[in-house]
Amino acid sequence: MTSEQTDKLAGLYDRLAKLPDEFSDFSHIYQTDIEPALKEKEADRQAAWRKARMIIAAGLIIGGLIALGGFYFFRSIFPIAIGAMAGFGLGNWGYSGVRAIGRQAKQIMVQPIAQRFGLTYNELASPAASTHLDAARGLDLVPRWDRKHLEDEIIGERNGNGFEFFEAHLEQRRTTRDSRGNTQTKWVTVFHGQCWIINSPKTFHGTTKVSRDSGLFNALGAMGSKWSRAKLEDPVFEKVWEVYTTDQVESRYLLTPDVMQALVELEAAFKSQKLRCAFHEDRIYVAAEGGDLFEPGSMMKSLDDPNRVGELLEDFARVFHLIDELGK
Repeated sequence: MTSEQTDKLAGLYDRLAKLPDEFSDFSHIYQTDIEPALKEKEADRQAAWRKARMIIAAGLIIGGLIALGGFYFFRSIFPIAIGAMAGFGLGNWGYSGVRAIGRQAKQIMVQPIAQRFGLTYNELASPAASTHLDAARGLDLVPRWDRKHLEDEIIGERNGNGFEFFEAHLEQRRTTRDSRGNTQTKWVTVFHGQCWIINSPKTFHGTTKVSRDSGLFNALGAMGSKWSRAKLEDPVFEKVWEVYTTDQVESRYLLTPDVMQALVELEAAFKSQKLRCAFHEDRIYVAAEGGDLFEPGSMMKSLDDPNRVGELLEDFARVFHLIDELGK
């Protein structure tokens, strides 16, 4: 191994040293399975970027000519908008090849990791994810939506407990009307984050819901005797978290200080202040608003950068940590 290769792997070694022992052999997996495939794909990335730059430049020129020429001849701002749309459209089309390489690189990196842990990975989520999302909506863990996109689905088992993970982007259609009676419709993101469904080794007698974001649960207090505010063992957590339950005894058994601390740590790991979960029937449902996971990284850098895989492994470790903590 050359000194250059050793330097490139140093970042991956540092990341692996901070992860659980089950990730320790990924430096070997990277060198034998992932790195060769990424190197083959690197020429395609460079070619896609060259094509994209040419098309983007052409889009800027064409859009600028339309905008300036239209404004000069018609003395109107509408040609400027048309020029901007034309330039943006060409640029977006030019970048589509780069996005395609990114999706291919993602598969090259994620699939060996999933296989190593005996997991199934689907870039686009299966119909089962939609069913689970409907259940999460019924538990008020996510808001209603008019349009959804589900991706990065992982299905498998941890410590004998089956689980499913996926990312969700939920949007609502909002229509407004101005003073002249003209209507405008736009799509608004109402949830963008991760969802977990963990099979429980026991069936819960009641339903217990936990939220750092009290907005979704405020109405539960007015729903009659079915729901009541749970009494937590730690008064500090009781001030921070909104917890409602249909079974006070079971909620205290479930939400020990260790579990609540784990939730705080998970929020920090996912950079989210809106983690919500529910213990219901024979499953644990979790929703956390935050950024995307399992992304291939910037397409402006060489594909065979080991840190790309290091970041993906950290994402897998975060998913596993939540499952392990709540699965207890």
